[in-house]
Amino acid sequence: MPEIDIARYLEIVKKEVSNRRVPVVDLIAVQTKEPFKVLVATILSARTRDEVTASASAKLFAKAATPDDLAGLSEEQIEKLIFPVGFYKNKAKHLAKLPEALAQFGGVVPQTMKELLTLPGVGRKTANLVQSVAFQLPAICVDTHVHRIMNIWGYVDTDTPQKTEMALRKKLPEEFWIPVNSLLVSFGQSICRPIGPHCDECPLSSDCAKIGVTPRKTRTAKTPKGAIKCISWNVNGIRAVEKKGFVDTLLAFDADIIGLQETKAQPDQLSDDLKDIPGYTSVWHSAERKGYSGVALYTRLKPLAVHYGIGEEEFDCEGRVIGLEFENFHLLNIYFPNAGAGLKRLDYKLAFDAALQRYCQKLEEKKDVILCGDFNVAHKEIDLKNPKTNVKNAGFTPEERCWMDGFIDDAGYIDTFRMFNQQPEQYSWWSYRFNARAKNIGWRIDYFCVNAGAKEKVIDAGIMQEINGSDHCPVQLLYQL
Repeated sequence: MPEIDIARYLEIVKKEVSNRRVPVVDLIAVQTKEPFKVLVATILSARTRDEVTASASAKLFAKAATPDDLAGLSEEQIEKLIFPVGFYKNKAKHLAKLPEALAQFGGVVPQTMKELLTLPGVGRKTANLVQSVAFQLPAICVDTHVHRIMNIWGYVDTDTPQKTEMALRKKLPEEFWIPVNSLLVSFGQSICRPIGPHCDECPLSSDCAKIGVTPRKTRTAKTPKGAIKCISWNVNGIRAVEKKGFVDTLLAFDADIIGLQETKAQPDQLSDDLKDIPGYTSVWHSAERKGYSGVALYTRLKPLAVHYGIGEEEFDCEGRVIGLEFENFHLLNIYFPNAGAGLKRLDYKLAFDAALQRYCQKLEEKKDVILCGDFNVAHKEIDLKNPKTNVKNAGFTPEERCWMDGFIDDAGYIDTFRMFNQQPEQYSWWSYRFNARAKNIGWRIDYFCVNAGAKEKVIDAGIMQEINGSDHCPVQLLYQL
């Protein structure tokens, strides 16, 4: 492999990210130039999204802008101020101990690596970031983005961030030590993403070695003539995702039918902006229990009828199924029950599965059936990151997978995604904990399925991992009418 001109690479990255969001720790450093605030923000930022770090930092600094102020807060008060950053309880413990730890350095943040590592909650990554950002000392902060991108480029060949740091200390010109983290964090958040990197937009695409990369699958802007584009997305709260630009995202889909699950809203809680999106008719089926379950459909095609539920009250009261009937097919949007903690609702879920299958088979007698939604089950081991440790957990129990086997193998329904993609690590849901999405520790539990007779009408199916806003990402189907 030819030697990389790292100066040219980083200059191209610098131009690319010049108008993009600055990582929050760098922003705080520019705004305050106070090492204490940089240190605290860096501690808060671990395994936490930038927007959450920014909000938590602002709340904390309003009460505690100095070590003395922080010493006046109890651990419980700190917890409330920094929630919901990742591991907020542990971080609150570290921050509560920080003023006493700083006292040995005269109440100020020390500058050396050795001294920084004595502080609670500070590891090498945090110490390097404080050195470079707060003090402008030659230090290399290696987070997951720096580690990942440097290996994708082939500039280093390492398997841990710490090994990457050591390799860069030997190889990377010192002039780039301070800016490299900020540049590659911005680049990694926007273009060279951990999941579905935008290689089609990357200015380094023709040079990049793309080691270990699976680029996002780009799709044609226009749906083929005579076909429809369908989207399914568990939004985990429609009112929450509305605040994250949902309407603009929906319009950008340019889809004919869009199914949403886990809307968690009653009709009187929906804004006019949600109910009346230009070009679409929306229909909603809410659970009787407020803030729970719920499904919705947006359609540009006029249906012959809308069907609410499956005709069984014990399931329909939870707002789990809504269907559109067209001339040649039914489309069902479904939010399957979760088996729950301790598998307390496993029997309920299996009963729902059976009832839903009976309902589909009855519809199938007259028309083709498309099912979409959050099935709350990963079918095969390939469909989740850690199958061995999840065998007894909701969504991967033998009972749930056995039903899925029967639904596909015996009833003949088709998992459309696997018609086109047999690769591992193709997920549609990631826990909000442990930075799971950035690490792609996920599950594929969102599906488009069709009856066997409709298989030949499936043009394409895919997962839209680049779409944020929920702990799920949308899935897509192109279907020939």
